[in-house]
Amino acid sequence: MTAEQRRRVASVMEDLVSVLALGGVKLPSVSVDWEYGRRTGNYLVQLGSARPLDLLRIVDLLRKGLRYERLTHDD
Repeated sequence: MTAEQRRRVASVMEDLVSVLALGGVKLPSVSVDWEYGRRTGNYLVQLGSARPLDLLRIVDLLRKGLRYERLTHDD
C-alpha cells in the first residue's frame, strides 16, 4: 500500500470524527485497522463502540442530510 492510500484513509477517518463532533457525537473508539490494510490492501475504519443515544443522533443527522439532499437535488 502506498503512503497516499494510508493518508487518504486517515483523512477520511478524521473527517468523519470532525463531522460527528459538529453534530454533537463522539465515538470513543474509532480507528483504522492498519493490520488488515497491510494484509489485504483494503483499509477498514472501525467505528467501535457507541452509546445508543449517540447512534440515535447519527441516524437523525443522516436522515436530515438525506432530506436536505433530496430537497436540493436537481433531477
